[in-house]
Amino acid sequence: MAVFCRDVMEAVEKIAPRELAEKWDNVGLLVGNPAEKVEKIIVALDVTPEVVEEALQEGAHMIVSHHPLIFKPLTHVRADTPMGDMLFKLIKNNVKVYAAHTNLDNYEWGTNYFLAQKLGLEETEILKPAEEGLYKIVVFVPRGYEDRVRDAMGDAGAGWIGNYSHCSFMAPGTGTFKPLEGADPFIGSKGKLEKVEELRLETIVPESLRNKVIRAMLNAHPYEEVAYDVYRLENNGSGNGLGRIGYLKEEMSLYDFGEKVKRDLGIKHVKLAGPLKKAVRKVAVCGGAGTSAMAAAKKKGAEVFVSGDIKYHEALEAWQEGLALVDAGHYATEWAVVPALAEYLRKEFNGTEQKVQIMVSQVKTDPWEVI
Repeated sequence: MAVFCRDVMEAVEKIAPRELAEKWDNVGLLVGNPAEKVEKIIVALDVTPEVVEEALQEGAHMIVSHHPLIFKPLTHVRADTPMGDMLFKLIKNNVKVYAAHTNLDNYEWGTNYFLAQKLGLEETEILKPAEEGLYKIVVFVPRGYEDRVRDAMGDAGAGWIGNYSHCSFMAPGTGTFKPLEGADPFIGSKGKLEKVEELRLETIVPESLRNKVIRAMLNAHPYEEVAYDVYRLENNGSGNGLGRIGYLKEEMSLYDFGEKVKRDLGIKHVKLAGPLKKAVRKVAVCGGAGTSAMAAAKKKGAEVFVSGDIKYHEALEAWQEGLALVDAGHYATEWAVVPALAEYLRKEFNGTEQKVQIMVSQVKTDPWEVI
């Protein structure tokens, strides 16, 4: 069975819905046609000229990246510029480009989960939880179709409570309707009042997935016109959010922790802020340029905060307030999600009749070199 670009998009958005992205971000399909077939995918942190050349040499049909290729609005597309040259090559060779950026950062099991895993943190939780509203969706389904509709909604992300998925409630009842002129009823005849045994199916969904779940429900429902209700709930809840916080297996000095970060992330250097002999065990992390989560790290009692792109005055302020810092760089603190995303896509497609080759880019896109 062929895999199409839209199938890859749906697979990524199952774990990293576009609604989780920050408003300033640019995620989703940036180059290409969602209706075209995909047989080989390269997963990369960035889309650079070297990554594009790698995709062309490997015969890839799609690049799935963390950082968006197009971030700022383009005022021109010229082949004598790096961006223009990449776009011309991608379009000419029919290579699709899809980006999952802050939506993957904000996903519960996304970028920061894998960074925390790399550093061996235990008992982790979201550092800066998303303040996301919950909705209840109620739909009325003819008996015999409840499993199909419930599974479609659950697969789209409805009914997640803690470590349980597809949570719902059903109650029997009788639905009535009279098909009028122009109707094409699934059950009944035009002009005749029908009474149908139905089930009231209800489940919860976070705001970011509400529209996706409704679309899935409508597609799975057998009725021409579907009766459903959407209620905004007072209780908020989401397992998503920015960063992670947890504990090292044992306490160590800031200096030794810096050495551990280098080993665990496979890098040659880090920058430390704070007394090198300071004992640390409670660690907060936020990959990339993650200082927007620094205040949450202080509030939750972290002894050290690991991120990248930390500015001078941010480090000075943290030092003065007793929060130690480890700046391990933007690239190193996000790279772990790339092989993890590739492995996820392999499991999504290669366990079925759908076959697609998925590889991790071998291009090191970190622009910094230590001399």
